[in-house]
Amino acid sequence: MKVLKFGGTSVGSSESILKVKNIVESQQEQIIVVVSAVGGITDQLIKAANLAEKGEQECFDISSEVKEKHYKIISELFPLDQAQTIKYKVDQLFEEVSTIIKGVFLLKEVSTKSKAIIASFGERISSFIVSELIQGATLFESQHYIVTDNVFGKDSVDFETTETRLKNIQEELGNVAVFSGFIASNKNQEVTTLGRGGSDYTAAIIAATYDASILEIWTDVNGFMTADPRIISRAYCIDRLSYSEAMELSHFGAKVIFPPTILPVYKKNIPILIKNTFNPEAKGTLINDQKEPMQGKKIKGISSIKNVSLLTVQGLGMIGVTGIAMRLFKSLAQKNINVILISQASSENSISVVIDSQTADMAIDLVKDEFAAEIVLNQINNISVEMNMAIIAIVGENMKRTTGVSGTLFESMGKNGINIFAIAQGASELNISFVVKEKDLKKGLNTVHEAFFLSEFSRINLFLVGTGTVGKMLIEKINAQAEKLINDNKLNIRIAGITNSRKMLLNPQGLDVKNVLNDLMELGETANLQDFKNRIVDYNLANSVMVDCTANETIASIYQDVLDSNVSVVTANKIASSSQYDLYQKLKSTALNKGVKFLFETNVGAGLPIIAPLRDLVMSGDKILKLEAVLSGTLNYIVNTVDENNPLSKVIQDAKDLGYSEPDPRIDLSGTDVARKILILARESGYALEMSDIEVTPFVPKNYMDGGSLDVFMQEIKKYDTVFEEHRKSLVEQGKKLRYGAKLEQGKAVVGFIEVDHKHPFFELEGSNNIILINSDHYKEHPMQIKGYGAGAEVTAAGVFADIIKVVNK
Repeated sequence: MKVLKFGGTSVGSSESILKVKNIVESQQEQIIVVVSAVGGITDQLIKAANLAEKGEQECFDISSEVKEKHYKIISELFPLDQAQTIKYKVDQLFEEVSTIIKGVFLLKEVSTKSKAIIASFGERISSFIVSELIQGATLFESQHYIVTDNVFGKDSVDFETTETRLKNIQEELGNVAVFSGFIASNKNQEVTTLGRGGSDYTAAIIAATYDASILEIWTDVNGFMTADPRIISRAYCIDRLSYSEAMELSHFGAKVIFPPTILPVYKKNIPILIKNTFNPEAKGTLINDQKEPMQGKKIKGISSIKNVSLLTVQGLGMIGVTGIAMRLFKSLAQKNINVILISQASSENSISVVIDSQTADMAIDLVKDEFAAEIVLNQINNISVEMNMAIIAIVGENMKRTTGVSGTLFESMGKNGINIFAIAQGASELNISFVVKEKDLKKGLNTVHEAFFLSEFSRINLFLVGTGTVGKMLIEKINAQAEKLINDNKLNIRIAGITNSRKMLLNPQGLDVKNVLNDLMELGETANLQDFKNRIVDYNLANSVMVDCTANETIASIYQDVLDSNVSVVTANKIASSSQYDLYQKLKSTALNKGVKFLFETNVGAGLPIIAPLRDLVMSGDKILKLEAVLSGTLNYIVNTVDENNPLSKVIQDAKDLGYSEPDPRIDLSGTDVARKILILARESGYALEMSDIEVTPFVPKNYMDGGSLDVFMQEIKKYDTVFEEHRKSLVEQGKKLRYGAKLEQGKAVVGFIEVDHKHPFFELEGSNNIILINSDHYKEHPMQIKGYGAGAEVTAAGVFADIIKVVNK
């Protein structure tokens, strides 16, 4: 025998009920079908009862709506003659419930008994319709067989009487028996209910009584998911769970199955199979006593509860005093306030409990009354409630005796700026639960899901600032590499926001990378940097990264706020790292303390890795003694290209046209760019320098650059061509070449021209290449040399891309 339970969505329309019919009629063995009310009907009936109690006419409108919904389903399922017969029976049921609602309306009072009767009609009607539709089915109304006792003010199943009554009708069941879920009755034959999830419970009781081969729960999802798919799109179905794992996940919010359901079948070792009515081919989730860990996974799933509050009792007078916890729970039990989670400090100085937010005000009054004497004596000095909280729980048999689970969990929370208010873990090591702010729930679930590799890939959410040459090239690289990164590195890079000086476009679900620039201009709203930053923070996405592909000072000024919000920053913009030393230090320390990244490799060598190796030397205990470097690909291109046929003014124009220089070449020619770079390297080497500490000789005399517009400069610089060429020729005659570079030695930095002969490493530096020589305690006689292409949008974009990938340590 099989027991098949179908939930509200499975009988929510005529189309879905036909799917139920097909599933049941395709079975090869004796079947018991347990059905819930049509989706949403129980809530509507309870709402009608509550409105009737208030004397509001709307209660009758709701009753009529419920009736019409069932009439529509009946008309669509049955031929006209049969439909009329079925409607007649349904009319009798609706007349009964309408009479009760009218009585409540007139008395303006609803008893627990009346509300139970009203709520029961959803299952009574749906089970009748299903039994009429399925060929050869027989209807059994559960209130005649499921019996409850009132225990501690709550209906509880009387299993002995229930089993006796069900056994008495076993011979009458036939091939297909249909039972109404949720409904029961007490020993006085008054209708009671089994509470939320009661239809699951009904099915489990029946399965246990008849020793069914399996209990199948048919719902609207493919099974137990690794997390709530409405929050985590990458959640996927779990093939197998133990009874304990299923109980833990269902207790902490997984609505696939309700906790009481598991106990009756667990006692009889009857497996539960979760199946999807709308996708019956899906494998589903099998729940049994087999403890099979997911291959390579430390946990099975993640669950959560919203709308909870954290109640804390604190005081030095609690230390070593017996009975405090007992009194706390006793005071809450007076009003049936359920404690969901408990956390107590080992010092016994405080105890915290999580309760439903609807009971928070009542709870704090009860606890204050209980400890009134201790409050007066200041033995308890704080009774407080944190509202708008949520619980996240990770569950899995494989957590037992596995080291590092808690470390992975809490490290991932910290890196994403999620504060944990309370923690609870049982000695069984089956569940770790912790309390966070409700606003952090989505981010927390995504973070945990990714931390334990429950999803196939890691995800980075990019917020791109700047759509100039570098920004466009970066987008091209992301688009070109997307598939390879997913396949080879299990990394999904998603652009969640983009802005330039005119427009901005954001979507927490991600933008279309292939069309993002067109979409920005066509669909984007007016750009507002502060609003853009606020939206990044409000989205609160895991692994968020702001990427700055500009040279804009205003954008650099928001880095601190972004890092403070636990969002990483990757930047090609040198301004922040070369600003005041205190700001540079604060940005770095904030990133370190927050567990996020502040990466700016492209500030010095474009795509050439200079900062990372230098940083590695310093972190390993090496001391940087001297740096010599050619750090401007633009200026190196100019000195390498100028000759008797290519005067300085023409080569400057070429460098601009080729995109090697800044749009205004004077920024490069002033030496400011090189000064910023050597300043950054000096700071990364451990020297606390300011820009004012650097001695700078510009590439061309200052008077040529103070003439006003760029056009004026390009005309004026022609006057310097001859002087520059004569200097170059004289060096050639001496077997030397001119280089524009920077030097750091004994904590002092200078920027300007360097004359080198063939023995010097700078002599053969071609094109727009960069080079740096690092002398340190470990590299004294033979300096470390880093050399390569150091200018252009493509290599800069590649460097930015590499920094982005470093954010998730790929």
